[in-house]
Amino acid sequence: MKILKISFALLICAIVSSCSNDDDNTEDLSGQTGELIIKFDNGVGDQDFIFDTSYSKSNNETYKLSTLKYLVSNITLTDTEGNEYMYPSEKNVFIISEANANNAGEIYVTLEDVDAADYTSISFGVGIDQGRYALGADGQGDFLTTAEAEGMMWSWATGYRFTRIDGTYSSSTVTDEALNIHMGSVGTSIDNYREVTLSLPNTVLIREDKSPQIHVVADIAKLFDGTTSVSFDDGYAQVHVDETTTGVIANNAADMFSVHHVHNE
Repeated sequence: MKILKISFALLICAIVSSCSNDDDNTEDLSGQTGELIIKFDNGVGDQDFIFDTSYSKSNNETYKLSTLKYLVSNITLTDTEGNEYMYPSEKNVFIISEANANNAGEIYVTLEDVDAADYTSISFGVGIDQGRYALGADGQGDFLTTAEAEGMMWSWATGYRFTRIDGTYSSSTVTDEALNIHMGSVGTSIDNYREVTLSLPNTVLIREDKSPQIHVVADIAKLFDGTTSVSFDDGYAQVHVDETTTGVIANNAADMFSVHHVHNE
């Protein structure tokens, strides 16, 4: 009986010790921040995107691009508890320009001082939302000057270009015709801002001693063969402010993103 009592006491001590260890191992993330790198990688189907390379569409039209840029804003992360963290709005708009890609074809967006947490999804807007536009030219901060320098603005009354694509296309009837997709919202009369939400294949761990990376792939082919397949010959070689054609491209653009992988470093 004495042995039984001793064994029971040891068991209780082991349980208490285990609980205590579990409590000690709970990570306190309060007040902690870290860096997150989002790598945007443009491709065409399963091919790397390369300027002035001919790519085929589903209707056998082909295209070559010399300019490829789009706006990304309102980057937001959702953690394992469903809590959302939005990067500060004054810094939360970026031009993803293929001309600025590294040798691997990646464009880096670095977010600093992100709240530490375990994140399971990322969302962002393609373009500029009406709330930001409503702040007026004076409310755009330094980004207005940046957008103008990058050719991502019309006049202020018309607003930002969300997507800028320049190049040529060929079909059964024409060869090397001009291709220009300069679309966005048109002031407040047409709203082509779209939001994208992507689940992460593994949890992103934001910590003060880590710099995790999310590798986002943009399939440029889906701009033309996405939710809606379009024909350059039928009016989609020049997309600017028309409500129908810009809306189709905006919807296609929202569907071209996916997360390839995540690195926790």
